[in-house]
Amino acid sequence: MSRLPEHQRRVVSDFSMRDLAQLVALGENTHLEFKHRVPNAERIAKEVIALANTHGGRLLLGVSDRGELIGVRDAEEEQFALWRALDMLCDPPVAITTELTPVEDGRFVIIVTVAQSTQKPHYLIHPGADNGRTAYVRVNDMSMEASPEAVKLMVAENGTGGGVAFEFGEKEKLLMRYLDSYGHITVDQFANIADLTKQIASETLVLLTRARVLEFHQDERQDYFTMAV
Repeated sequence: MSRLPEHQRRVVSDFSMRDLAQLVALGENTHLEFKHRVPNAERIAKEVIALANTHGGRLLLGVSDRGELIGVRDAEEEQFALWRALDMLCDPPVAITTELTPVEDGRFVIIVTVAQSTQKPHYLIHPGADNGRTAYVRVNDMSMEASPEAVKLMVAENGTGGGVAFEFGEKEKLLMRYLDSYGHITVDQFANIADLTKQIASETLVLLTRARVLEFHQDERQDYFTMAV
């Protein structure tokens, strides 16, 4: 049985060619991903999960990496493959809407809109795998595995609220001095300079981010923290 509510599966066709051309002209970015068609189930679910876990956005099916509007031949079959992948592999389910824009020769571009979720983190389920599931986020034009810190902050974002209490001790003072000199710090760097385990360094940085002392930045190479503005 489908896990996506029926009203989120409606198909409309009022997205004009002009609208589509303007959207494609932006190129792939944090909010926009192009695919020739629905790839394998894990790949398409990963892209949708990454958008939902970050700032939301659109996935265009039937657009080449270079922005060519090639369309898909059987839009109904492609949508079925998309919905089936999300039904099977997203935990919790991710809400999407789809729109069809005709291009040429009976082909359509499928515009998949993914809202920024209020149920973060969403995970990709790995059936039969030991690690079970993985959270993904959008970094620039790529969907990447979320760091432990990113996952902790998503969980905290959906918490019950309230203040965040912490003690400003020696390791926090050392952190402030380092940031004053270098501007940013990673979990590994903080663990090294403060002689902490990686787990404690991570927990400290996440706590200070939740307290709005620090700001968290997702990066292609390694996530890092800066002083909050």
